[in-house]
Amino acid sequence: MKIQFFGAAREVTGSKHLITTEDGKRILLDCGMFQGKGLETDAMNRDLGFDPATIDHIILSHAHIDHSGLIPYAYKLGFRGSVICTNATRDLCSIMLADSAHIQELDVKWFNKKRARQELPPVAPIYDQTDAEKCMELFIGVARDRRFYINDKINVKFTNTGHLLGGSVVNLEIKENGEKIHIAYTGDIGRPHNRILRAPDPFPQCDYLITESTYGDRLHPAEHDTANELLRVIKETCVERGGKLIIPSFAIGRTQEIVYMLNKFYNEGKLPKIDIYVDSPLAVNATDIYRLHPECMNEDVKHTIAFDPDPFGFNGLHYIKNVEESKKLNDYQKPCVIISASGMMEAGRIKHHVANNIEDERNTILIVGYCTPSSLGARIQTGVKEISIFGEKHPIKAHIEKIESLSGHGDYNEMKEFLGCQDPQKIRKTFLVHGEFQTQEFYAKELEKIGFHDIEIPEKGEPFVIH
Repeated sequence: MKIQFFGAAREVTGSKHLITTEDGKRILLDCGMFQGKGLETDAMNRDLGFDPATIDHIILSHAHIDHSGLIPYAYKLGFRGSVICTNATRDLCSIMLADSAHIQELDVKWFNKKRARQELPPVAPIYDQTDAEKCMELFIGVARDRRFYINDKINVKFTNTGHLLGGSVVNLEIKENGEKIHIAYTGDIGRPHNRILRAPDPFPQCDYLITESTYGDRLHPAEHDTANELLRVIKETCVERGGKLIIPSFAIGRTQEIVYMLNKFYNEGKLPKIDIYVDSPLAVNATDIYRLHPECMNEDVKHTIAFDPDPFGFNGLHYIKNVEESKKLNDYQKPCVIISASGMMEAGRIKHHVANNIEDERNTILIVGYCTPSSLGARIQTGVKEISIFGEKHPIKAHIEKIESLSGHGDYNEMKEFLGCQDPQKIRKTFLVHGEFQTQEFYAKELEKIGFHDIEIPEKGEPFVIH
């Protein structure tokens, strides 16, 4: 059996890990899009490194675009196998992939105007909304913690990671030469105390481990400070300075977590009387999907629902559903909070809100998650005096703040704790993916301290024989 790493290899996005069995079955773990490198990502995303028409199954750990975003492209190029994932992941993909296609169509339209001025031919998006819609016909939703038999030699079970609604470890069992080989792919690992989702669950012992390492060299601040930090930033920005608080936030997961915290502030009488806008059609639709999956929620949310039927709604909270409403926020002069996607500020309405508000010293841009080093979100945090958005330079006068403990990724101690369900001596090889190379080197040493051995940090395209 062979495994090859075509994405998230010594970098954080584009997860794609291809398993080829002895009898020729080809199983792709995730089919993610590269993000955060500007125009460079376009070429990276168009070159999958393999022929998708030869893939039998895509097994999807969760719905984030850097893990699922190229499934429509694979479909466009001939993939007609099955996409196997949890029910919640399937539901989220139904809106996220269509949104990704929409963003590409808008970006290409803008890019082609620029090319026309240079007398260059137009380019097409990687895929369109038809591809995103048609590929959903291939999805098979599976309940968590149940074995799904793909055939008599291959089965899979999904166990909870607590990273995103439906996010799971892919526990793959493959029979070869009379032996059962167990491969565990963690996808992205959540934190032990998510405000909405259940804590990560232990997963079955594996022979080969493929695990993420995004925060493999850092620790999050104390958990109890997070809510108070958010409330402090709201009060300083909106009450004391009379400004706008702009929160770039991933539409799925992070936005719902922030809204849930604001809902608790409201119920406790702590939230200032200001308008709060969720300006992301994807976030609006995703919140509806969150409401459909109480089985993924933790006990705190279930308790809240007992007296508050909607933990994602309160007076003063507005979900923006169309472009006209979004544009009106540009002229809105009162203090407010605007939560908008994307979290790395690379696409979507957030780029317009940042561009319109970053030059006002009353305002705050609040970073609440990981940003790849080359993304707009990362560049704004470096202390530069000006930033280019849509080809125009903007002096940075707004306050730039960060609440890192809102990240959906576990830090290295939390990831080590999550992997504590495994006996490292029974693992034949561990592969570190989804992390910057220096971070992975640090994390490998941390894993060695708790008994892990034979740790590989694969390069893009690098093959490994496993048996």
